[in-house]
Amino acid sequence: MPSACATLDSPYGHGFHRELGHTMTTLQNRQKTALLVVDAQIAVVERAHQRDAVVANVLTLVEKARRERIPVVWVQHSDERLRSGSDGWRIVPELTPGNAEVLVEKHYGDSFEATILETVLSGLGVGRLVVAGAQTDACIRSTIHGAFVRGYDVTLVSDAHTTDDRTAWGAPPPGQVIAHTNLYWTYEAAPGRKANTVETLNVDFATTA
Repeated sequence: MPSACATLDSPYGHGFHRELGHTMTTLQNRQKTALLVVDAQIAVVERAHQRDAVVANVLTLVEKARRERIPVVWVQHSDERLRSGSDGWRIVPELTPGNAEVLVEKHYGDSFEATILETVLSGLGVGRLVVAGAQTDACIRSTIHGAFVRGYDVTLVSDAHTTDDRTAWGAPPPGQVIAHTNLYWTYEAAPGRKANTVETLNVDFATTA
């Protein structure tokens, strides 16, 4: 029997309803979109599920954003295990941030927490984010939720994020972690904001959020 809060529209029962193709962000005068690439770093993705395919999809997104003059913002994590300036801390060699593209350094899962990200996005007039990178069940989830509660429309690129195999610690296999994240983010809802997922080849920076 379906749960009391389930609906025919959504397995999560949010009364899912969204009109795609226009901005709903609660952030005033911030109608622009940015591509946010989270933790595409050597050590972060070296053992990640379908690593090469995901990095290739991120590259496709970056190149498309640049062609369309969409801001690309890079996030780079460091902590006690991933030292800033180390080889593993660097962005993967397939991806090279442009000279004019902002790189945000962070120390927590949520890319907004104790960083300059909000200041950067506000200055760019951005109220919609297209998100890709790693790791799905850590910094990706923290960041998409962090953006959403701060008023952003958030599109998660379904085949452009990944994570490690953590089954030894009781987690599901990485493919299932990614699939579940894509599923629930498709149906995420809140007043005045939109969340959705889209594959790399279907990303339209004008209408994805």
